[in-house]
Amino acid sequence: MTFWQSTLVRAALPLVLFGALASFQQTAEARTDRLIIQDGDSSLTKEQARQEKEQWDETHRLRSKVNQRVEKNFDKADRAIDTRDACEQSLNVNAYWEPSTLRCLDRRSGRPVAP
Repeated sequence: MTFWQSTLVRAALPLVLFGALASFQQTAEARTDRLIIQDGDSSLTKEQARQEKEQWDETHRLRSKVNQRVEKNFDKADRAIDTRDACEQSLNVNAYWEPSTLRCLDRRSGRPVAP
C-alpha cells in the first residue's frame, strides 16, 4: 500500500463511519405520538376513574336524599288517605275531612279529632 493510498484510507474511514452512524441514527428515532399503556393502566385512566368515583359518590348521596324525600311524601299521602277514610266513616257527626291540611277536624271547634 502506498503512502497516498494509506492516507486516503485514513481520511475516508472517518467519513464512512460517520455516514454509517448517521444512517443508524435515523432508524433509531423514537415515535412520541403514541401513548403506550402497560398493563392497561396509566395515570390518565387512574385520574379519570378517581373523578368518576367522586362524581358517583356525590350523585349517590343526592339520589339518596331525593329518594328519602319521595318516600316521606309518599308515606304522608298514604297516611292521609287512611285518615280521610277513617274520618269519613267516623260515627262522630261533627268530624269532617279538611283536604288542604289533610286532617280530620271538629266542625264546632276546628280542632283535630281522632276518627
